Amino acid sequence: MNLSKKQTQHLKALAHDLKPVVLLGSNGLTEGVVAEIDAALSHHELIKVKIPTDDRETKGLIVEAIVRETDAIKIQVIGKTLIIYRQSEDKKIQLPRI
Repeated sequence: MNLSKKQTQHLKALAHDLKPVVLLGSNGLTEGVVAEIDAALSHHELIKVKIPTDDRETKGLIVEAIVRETDAIKIQVIGKTLIIYRQSEDKKIQLPRI
């Protein structure tokens, strides 16, 4: 699923007031964390994930892995916070038309 610029901006605006749902711990990205992110996406569609690392390369690899494993769309990465979106069957978030 590809999002238009307008749809991405809409999701960024919705994510502004959200608190991070998943916080990665010192063990990094484990199967349990991926399962938790997957469950949160199924329930909320749009979530924030806190990635506590200062290394850009490591953070990039973690972001890629999360997006790949959960089949989500990366909306934005700000500092240590990743915003991802995956539409559920209920379509709780109405996206603007393209």
